[in-house]
Amino acid sequence: MIVSWNWLKDYVTLDVPPAEIAERLMMAGLNLESIEPHGDDQAIDLEVTSNRPDCLGHIGIAREVSVLFNKPLTIPPAHVKSNGQPVEQATSVAIECPDLCPRYVARVIRGVKIGPSPKWLRERLEAIGIASINNVVDVTNYCLMESGQPLHAFDFDKLRGGRIVVRRPRPGEKIQAIDHNEYALTPDMCIICDAERPVAIGGVMGGAATEISGSTKNVLIEVADFSSMSIRATARKLNLHSPSSYRFERGIDAHQMDWASRRCCELIQQVAGGELLEGAVWAGEPPVAQRPAVSLRPHQFRRILGIDVAIDESHRILSALGLKSTGNQTDAAGTRQYLPPSWRRDISREADLIEEVARIHGYEKIPEDVFVPLSLSQKTLTERVLDRIRDSLTAAGFFETITLSFISGELAELIPSNNTKLSVDHSSRRQENTLRQSLIPSLLVVRRDNERHGNFNANLFETAGVYLGARPGDPTAEPRRLSFVTGGSFVEAKGVVETLVRRINPQSVVTVRPSDQPHFVPGRGAEVQLNGQPLGWLGELSRDLTDKLDLRDSVIAAELDLGTLEAAPNLVPTFAELPRYPSISRDLNFVLDEATSWDTLSEVVRAAAGPSLDALSFGSQYRGQQIPASKKSYVLTVSFRAADRTLTSDEVDAAVKSVIEACSAKLNAALR
Repeated sequence: MIVSWNWLKDYVTLDVPPAEIAERLMMAGLNLESIEPHGDDQAIDLEVTSNRPDCLGHIGIAREVSVLFNKPLTIPPAHVKSNGQPVEQATSVAIECPDLCPRYVARVIRGVKIGPSPKWLRERLEAIGIASINNVVDVTNYCLMESGQPLHAFDFDKLRGGRIVVRRPRPGEKIQAIDHNEYALTPDMCIICDAERPVAIGGVMGGAATEISGSTKNVLIEVADFSSMSIRATARKLNLHSPSSYRFERGIDAHQMDWASRRCCELIQQVAGGELLEGAVWAGEPPVAQRPAVSLRPHQFRRILGIDVAIDESHRILSALGLKSTGNQTDAAGTRQYLPPSWRRDISREADLIEEVARIHGYEKIPEDVFVPLSLSQKTLTERVLDRIRDSLTAAGFFETITLSFISGELAELIPSNNTKLSVDHSSRRQENTLRQSLIPSLLVVRRDNERHGNFNANLFETAGVYLGARPGDPTAEPRRLSFVTGGSFVEAKGVVETLVRRINPQSVVTVRPSDQPHFVPGRGAEVQLNGQPLGWLGELSRDLTDKLDLRDSVIAAELDLGTLEAAPNLVPTFAELPRYPSISRDLNFVLDEATSWDTLSEVVRAAAGPSLDALSFGSQYRGQQIPASKKSYVLTVSFRAADRTLTSDEVDAAVKSVIEACSAKLNAALR
């Protein structure tokens, strides 16, 4: 927001240098970017945060200055003179999309004379970087930068039917804007039309067909309130941004619409002449009359700021900012109720009132060593689980990545999904405009980039949300995932998953079941379950998939549901005494039916090995010579240990014999 020093003096007495004003404004929350001379004026560039749209006009800045320096604020009364003819006889306004435009005000001035603006008006606009066009258009820009309320002037004689219709576009409608570019309109936009055609993109830019020109005699002045979300979406979709759209996106003060309309007409009559028709055409619903009162308890100043602020001082500051006390009486604790003004929608709770008092009273008045009662926050369960996951994966040689939630449509198709894909239509995202439903494509792109830089076999992981639907409030629509990719073996990746689960809950059991999803190499994909509940999937990605990304090496990928991992954690360490006696291991090589999985074999072995079983591990798998076509062999290692003594060979042999007999009886396994 660029502010003209001379312009600012119209509303508040300035008897201190611009640098001092700018510094005080900066300390009160409006960051100073620069102060540049402009003729006999000075342009002060201030950064206005998105929650302070009231400061996107000179009056808003003047209000801040008046409070900071305890000076009176003068706002023009906006008196207009009309010719007595009712404006309703000349025009009408109909709103067909109240969700996009809840209210609209129109006034008509006849007999204006279009020409250059007077010197004072040109200089004011040029000081803040706005080029002069003609007297009527300059007045609309002046009122915009004065109040923060966007306005638009139509050549009334070019409005077919002499009326305004606010509606959504019809299929195939287009408009040529005043920048003389043509824009295709979509049904989610808000447009201003006459009886036949679009004449403006509501809240964004006017149309060339009804713009003010040298031949204009009669004008219709528009002041409207548009939906912030609609304006934001429209401006981005069309890549068409303007000072008006910037303010509508942040919200305008609907209670000042009539004042802005009268002020604009007053100045047009002053610089371009003309007769104003009596009254205004109002369409839509009136703005909310009053917002809820907010309580302020004086003792909260010390709790939050660490200092006390006198009740009279806080009341003076809030009153000067436009807040009205609901009464002069306070309770025994000094609590007082305040009604926020219409232009301060960011004030809704007690902390907001305290912030307002603090920034005007002066942050510099809070000592550096002041005591403010603080309490240590604790990590949430989710944060603690994520810490365990990160520790485990980095210890296993993985690197964490952070990638964008948007990917291209081609990447989104790599991992098939039955859910409807969500995408955005915006000029800044012509390529990567699809919200991902899996983290794996993003990780594969990072892995490919590492390969191109000579860093092969990068083990990567990411924890983030995916987007499975547009159902607000439904956690299943945006679940959080843990995904990783590695160049290791399937067994190693499965071991990583098992380690993760054990770190989160040592009592949990991970099982895998074969999966024939198309993105897996046949026979090398699995569904992962945690305590019998679906957890995710794990497998080697097919070459068809990895070739699309020009990946050199094969990739094992896993995608797990973080919500399931967090469902039953046990993060309290459990003490276990270190073994005092040695373990004794035996290698067994079983020939089994092709359909027998490792999980099935391990369950039988664990059940038959007895209480002295210490560990069971997979060795290798073999198919080929000396093994029938319908068979395969598994090599496994069983280890035995007793807590109170060293086991004898006879005890271990007896346990191994029990394992062999059980596998033979239940799985038709033969010892090779």
